[in-house]
Parts: sequence; structure tokens; C-alpha cells
Amino acid sequence: MKLNEIDYEWLIKRLSLPRGHIRMVLDTDTYNEIDDQFALVWALRSQQKVTVEAIYAAPFFNHLSSDPKDGMEKSYDEIRRILSILHIPSDGYVFKGSKGYLKNCHTPQYSEAAQDLVQRAMNTDADPLYVVSIGAITNVASAILMEPRIINKIVVVWLGGHAHHWPDTAEFNLKQDVAAARIIFDSGVPLVQIPCAGVASHLLTTLSEMRDYVKGQGEIGDYLYETFKNCQNDHFGYSRVIWDMTTMAYLINPSWVSTSLVHSPILTDQLAFSQDTSRHFIRYATSVNRDAIFRDFFLKIKDLYAPG
Repeated sequence: MKLNEIDYEWLIKRLSLPRGHIRMVLDTDTYNEIDDQFALVWALRSQQKVTVEAIYAAPFFNHLSSDPKDGMEKSYDEIRRILSILHIPSDGYVFKGSKGYLKNCHTPQYSEAAQDLVQRAMNTDADPLYVVSIGAITNVASAILMEPRIINKIVVVWLGGHAHHWPDTAEFNLKQDVAAARIIFDSGVPLVQIPCAGVASHLLTTLSEMRDYVKGQGEIGDYLYETFKNCQNDHFGYSRVIWDMTTMAYLINPSWVSTSLVHSPILTDQLAFSQDTSRHFIRYATSVNRDAIFRDFFLKIKDLYAPG
């Protein structure tokens, strides 16, 4: 389902590695897991590279929510909680997203987040607005359906699906809203896909690292440490993936996330990827530099609360 005629030469240029200072919005199901909080804080502490213009609460549905709307509301509250710890005002900065998933590939879910994205994108001139999505991509797909012209104004960086060689792509962010995922892969919007299994799955850390480099670094450091600590009863011999930081790593320093141009895959009804070399290109991540990513994050948490 293509919403516009794709200019392939323009698309490849738009998929060039990000350079200079970047304008972005962050679409996040912040209460769903513990990794969104790390990605959000890292984005807000990387002002020399990115400006976070708005934050959108994405829907999610698992054991932490009663339905997608409840997941979105809890994510909205979690975003505001983190901003409060960082003493950043949230009014006019954080927007509620969709209350449910797309019912098909033609009808958007209207929300404050989708409406803000449309307005913000349409006010963008030469340089693209980067749309970083680290949850179900309902809000972004809805905005594209509401105003397809934003395809020419944005670059989507999405943590979604698994590596293309994986037996399936039934990953949490993707399988929650398959219709939205199909819009992202099919519409021709400039897309940087960060797969979960096989790529972001290498971004592991441990409670020991959290204790050494995050705990004690101000209120936000202690909050992130306790969040990590409470995610598991037994941390002996245990490491956890902080998936969502890979999207920010690509923007902060694209050399930390190896990527290449590939043909946009077809998402099948069996939640697997099928290949068609006549389709348009996307940028696709193949590996991450785990040590460089965490080093930058730990230094920024420390610098925020360094004495003097």
C-alpha cells in the first residue's frame, strides 16, 4: 500500500546517515518495559546532538496494562514523572497517543500525538524531522494516514520487528499493531529499522554496571538504578537488554549502529518478512557497538551531576 509515488533518488538521499544537529520527536510506550526510560533520559541529555521537540505516549497491552488505552495513559504518566525528576516542564511538551490500535491500513487513530506530529512535520522545511518510535508505531502510522504529505518531511527510526533472517518477526512492538507496521514498511516513508532479535538484543547490561555508573548520579540516576534493580528478583549471572537505546545511538553517533540500504520487506500474515527486490529502500541496522553506547550514556549521567 503506497500512499504516494516514491522518488527513489530522493529517498536514498533522505536515508543518508544523520549529520549535524537533529530535530526529533520521541514516540514511546514508557511504562511497558524499563528500556524506554533509559532512551528518554539519554535523548534529553544529548542536547549537543539532538533537540527533543515533543514526546508522544504510545499504546501498549501486556500484564502491566488492562488495555492499550491504559498502557498509553500509564506511559504518559511515566514520561511526566521522568521529566519532573529532571525538572523539565511537561505541559505542551508531552502528548497522549492512540487509545487503541489501527483496525485496518486505511483508518487512522486520531490523538493529540498524531495531530501534533502532522502539524510539526508540515512546518518542517529542508531538514527532516526525525521521528523516533520505540513502541507500537500506531501514532506515527496514524499521522501518515491523516496527512500523507508528511512522508516528505520526516525520517522514521523504529525499533520494531526482528532481523530479516529471523524465522519470524513476531516482536512485541510490531505484533501489537500489524496494520501500522505495514503502513511503515509499505508507504515509502524514509525508514531506519532497528531490529530487536539479532541486532538490538546485543545491548546488554547488568545490575553491577548500574550500581557502579548510574546509582548515585542524582535523583534520575537512582530512579533508573531502582527501575533496573526491580525488573528482576535474582540478578546473579543475569543481564538485561536495554533495547530502545539503539534508536538514540543511531542519531547520536551513527557509527555505533552499523546499517545498510535494503529493500523494504513485506510483512506477511504469518508475521514473517518476505523479500521483493522491486520494492523501495529502507536503512536497516545489522549490529550495535554495545560498549560505545553504554559508555556515552554513563558519562552523560555522570556529567549531569558532577560536583562544581
